Amino acid sequence: MKNKDHVEQEPKAQTEEQLVEETQKETAAQSQEEVQEEENKEAKLEAEVADLKDKYLRLYSDFENFRKRTAKERLDLIQTASEGVLKDLIPVVDDFERAFKASEKEKDAVKIREGNQLIFHKLVRILESKGLKVMEDLIGKPFDAETQEAITQIPAPSEEMKGKVIDVVEKGYTLGEKVVRYAKVVTGA
Repeated sequence: MKNKDHVEQEPKAQTEEQLVEETQKETAAQSQEEVQEEENKEAKLEAEVADLKDKYLRLYSDFENFRKRTAKERLDLIQTASEGVLKDLIPVVDDFERAFKASEKEKDAVKIREGNQLIFHKLVRILESKGLKVMEDLIGKPFDAETQEAITQIPAPSEEMKGKVIDVVEKGYTLGEKVVRYAKVVTGA
């Protein structure tokens, strides 16, 4: 009987050993699968990082090109911005040249003055068409530091003229809403 028990136990022991081995093999296989999955995930992430780096470099390069192009365009625009105004002023210069020639022969000062006034009004119309406006009717109005520059103060001729503009020495100009040149005024103290 002992022999029989021993024989019966041996296959049982082998079976346990086989189970342990199979379990170890399965665990090893699972571990290898997990390692391969991790390696695959890692490879995918590395590929994604490389792709994002490539996209970033392309985007950065595009932005640098855009920045350089707009800087060049802006510089060109600044250099040629006054071209339209200058083209419009050339006929005024021509008119002045003709007036100078005509004034050499002309003895009547009234005609010379009329010619000069015509040229002046032409120049003013061109400047107004470009948006330049003269600050008008400043005398008697309160002093405004935003648009005027007080060059001196004199005693006010009346009490109501204190702090107001008494005289305009140089006219002020605006281009749209921006002050191009401040009006130089005399104020009452």
